[in-house]
Amino acid sequence: MTLSELYVMLLIGGTVLLASIAAARAAHRIGLPSLLLFLCVGLVAGEDGLGLRFDDAQLAQALGAAALALILVEGGLTTRWSDVRRLLAPAGVLATAGVAISVVVTAAGAHWLLGIDWRLALLIGAIVSSTDAAAVFSVLRALPLPRKVSVLVEAESGFNDAPTIILVLLFSTTADLPGPLPVVGNLLFQLVVGGVLGVVIGRLGVAALRHIALPATGLYPLATVGFGVIAFAAAGALGASGIIAAYLSGLVLGNAKLPHRAATRSFSEGVGWLAQIGLFVMLGLLVDPSELPSAILPALVVGLVLLLIARPVSVLLCLLPFRVPWREQVFISWAGLRGAVPIVLTTFPVVAGVTGARDALNIVFVLVVLFTLIQGPTLPAVARWTRVTRPDALREIQVESAPLDLLDADLLTVSVPPGSRLHGVTVSELRLPHPTVVSLVVRDGSTLVPDRETVLRAGDELLLITTPQVREAAERRLRAVGRRGKLARWLGESGTPESEPLLPVHPGKHHDA
Repeated sequence: MTLSELYVMLLIGGTVLLASIAAARAAHRIGLPSLLLFLCVGLVAGEDGLGLRFDDAQLAQALGAAALALILVEGGLTTRWSDVRRLLAPAGVLATAGVAISVVVTAAGAHWLLGIDWRLALLIGAIVSSTDAAAVFSVLRALPLPRKVSVLVEAESGFNDAPTIILVLLFSTTADLPGPLPVVGNLLFQLVVGGVLGVVIGRLGVAALRHIALPATGLYPLATVGFGVIAFAAAGALGASGIIAAYLSGLVLGNAKLPHRAATRSFSEGVGWLAQIGLFVMLGLLVDPSELPSAILPALVVGLVLLLIARPVSVLLCLLPFRVPWREQVFISWAGLRGAVPIVLTTFPVVAGVTGARDALNIVFVLVVLFTLIQGPTLPAVARWTRVTRPDALREIQVESAPLDLLDADLLTVSVPPGSRLHGVTVSELRLPHPTVVSLVVRDGSTLVPDRETVLRAGDELLLITTPQVREAAERRLRAVGRRGKLARWLGESGTPESEPLLPVHPGKHHDA
């Protein structure tokens, strides 16, 4: 490659990147997952658009796997273990048994309604059984959604990528359909070994980053993401699931008390966005737009079977032991958006030379686009219809943190949303645990240093300094006052993130979330 060619490639790459960022902003404003506009950027830049030719499925497979690793490391780093811990059981069942049910029901529909042979039908069923939390919550970010519902869908999406990838590899690389015992055995090996490696490498990373002083602040985020990538590669080299290893290593690292956590989180989010942009644009380039019209009808049939039968049945059967209200089950079923993973997975049978694999790629691509357009804009309406949330419901206080290394403290920003009972409360009436202090109030574009008698108003932004030891207690107190006012403690409001448990509770016994 000459220097002139490098300049041209960088110019094209930079232009595509900026166009994708602009598309992400536009998607957010109109309430659509940004992946759709990223895919459109790839289609426009492709052979039938601006003329960029890309048809190397094997390269797309390798780059797609690397991008997924970065996306899942970022997902682990930005997930709070305290939220996920009590939802591990339902999320794990949805990510394993739920995937199996979705695969079988979707494959049966594709086989009987479209006449697709069983191997290709099972491949398509496995490919589209993975949900994408990033797509879902880019639409629901502004909704006052119960934390247990959002965390359950996020946790499911973090865990179900690995089983679907394992099933797609099995159906792609074996001449005959494998029996249930080899499938279960392979699945257990990949999940257990990948999970153990992810946790072990994550803990090694925590120990290293706590005890090794790096010469520059910017090296800590690089090292943290690097440990996640190592977990992904090590598990893959041993024939285990690199996807689950990457996610769990990120989860361990993200929930440890490491230096420069805010910088690490910001860096990982930037890397995750870059990986998503590159991945979706590449997949848009890979698809030939002239082949897509013939895939519309099969995609509609498979998508309707998945959306109206397979997903609801899997959610109902998997969450039945956990006594999840039926309204939440309906919403979780509808919130199963598909994103990058299904399109990446279609490259596996294409590379393996499976008969009909190219048709499967087109079907899955059209399915993801069409049903994201159907489900994405309707999710807020479904949330209101199922009463998972209401237009007048209070939003949870949004808290962001950055470490104050010299004081071993956290800086929190707290919003006072309209309708919050924090409105009208004085700083002294907050009764925050020592040594938490309200250091600044941002009101109507100006700042003021509060005293004990300063009255809070709706729309205020509060800056608080607290310590890791009392941070959870401070957050609970703020939630409690926001819900019930300054007498929250007397009214029995404890400020827990959830007002009702997801897991079964024995009648007559008190339960603390």
